[in-house]
Amino acid sequence: MEALLQELKMKIIETLDLVDVTPDDIKEDDQLVGGDLGIDSIDVLELVMMIEKDYGVKIDNKELGAKVFSSLRTLAQHIKDNRA
Repeated sequence: MEALLQELKMKIIETLDLVDVTPDDIKEDDQLVGGDLGIDSIDVLELVMMIEKDYGVKIDNKELGAKVFSSLRTLAQHIKDNRA
């Protein structure tokens, strides 16, 4: 799980082109959307596409997305539980 968390930090920074953010800036249990990183609904769409492409995990409705993207840890757990 720790490796997945670190990998996701790098992919989030890369996917969203967060130039002033390092993996250490992303805390596992901090609010992901609307938190300190400034991730908004457009960013979430980009992350959903990356997760589907890289991990084969679909996030196909708003309710699931809200739950999954509440923190990095919930996102990693969802990927771990639903990986193809």
